[in-house]
Amino acid sequence: MAETRGKLTAAVIYDTALGETTGVPCMFNPFEYTVSKTNTYTERAATGSNTAQMEFSKSGGQTLQLDLVFDTYETGADVTITTNKLWKLMEPKAAQSSDKKPEPPEVTFKWGVFQFEAVITQMTQKFTMFKHDGTPVRAQISVTFTQHKDANNYPSQNPTSGGAEDVRQVWSVVRGDRLDLIAAKVYGDATKWRLIAQYNGILKPMKLRPGQQLVIPRLQ
Repeated sequence: MAETRGKLTAAVIYDTALGETTGVPCMFNPFEYTVSKTNTYTERAATGSNTAQMEFSKSGGQTLQLDLVFDTYETGADVTITTNKLWKLMEPKAAQSSDKKPEPPEVTFKWGVFQFEAVITQMTQKFTMFKHDGTPVRAQISVTFTQHKDANNYPSQNPTSGGAEDVRQVWSVVRGDRLDLIAAKVYGDATKWRLIAQYNGILKPMKLRPGQQLVIPRLQ
């Protein structure tokens, strides 16, 4: 079973038809994820009323949105070698018969008790760290999965990755965050802020921006 950098059981994304062992394990489990569903209604004018009547039109599939960080800084390898495997999950497969259009594979996102079978409808990749020769070694990936089957297969509570300290392997910056405060929370030692700054290539530690993703390295 694959593990994250923090030695936790890794979430994995895989082609449902090929099985979990062929999938892409997450280097860092998501800090959070969002599941949503939309129903579509049309307005129908009601005689003698100022309020339109809402008529149900169709039910949309559930969507799952999450952000991931992939980091190969320690090895120096091109991070796209890993992230390209996710892009492959959006490529249409050859149709089994000539009268059918090629379609992307059905994929599964699995993390603990949570399992979401869908297709990837949107993915964005942002490179945030590079080697001196321009090779990307860190990427932030935003993925949206959309179900095409009517399934209600997620639990009422989100799974955790092993406790409050563990889930801070990737820290999402909010307004008011400072590196020393973050270091105090994750390490219990504010003086370790330089470790976070160095690992993330931060040259201006006083100018963190909300939404910035920081990888929290383990203490040796």
